[in-house]
Amino acid sequence: MSRDLPESDWKVFRKLREVALARFYERVVGEIGTIASTGATSYHDRYQKIYRLIANRDEELARAFDDPRRSQAILQLAAINSYGLLSEEELLSFTPETREVVALLSKPGKSAGGRKRA
Repeated sequence: MSRDLPESDWKVFRKLREVALARFYERVVGEIGTIASTGATSYHDRYQKIYRLIANRDEELARAFDDPRRSQAILQLAAINSYGLLSEEELLSFTPETREVVALLSKPGKSAGGRKRA
């Protein structure tokens, strides 16, 4: 499902996309730090876990942030939302119609993100 965002939502999306991207990177670095500092496993095991984590997060990163275009913004916004990268207040910056579509697409099992919000 793809539909163009209204101009006002596109402007908000471009700004909040950068905020969400920084939060995404922060989260991933934190996850890596947690794995790396777990002394109960070998360095080899930690390396493998970090490698798998980065591979999984790269897929999420691509889905939510690669090639931002207005025609794909609603799907990317839904993915960003499903990863829990925007606050409720930030989501209120979008029109009610956009919020409704994003909420629908952000539900677990949908193609936009597929993960529950944290």
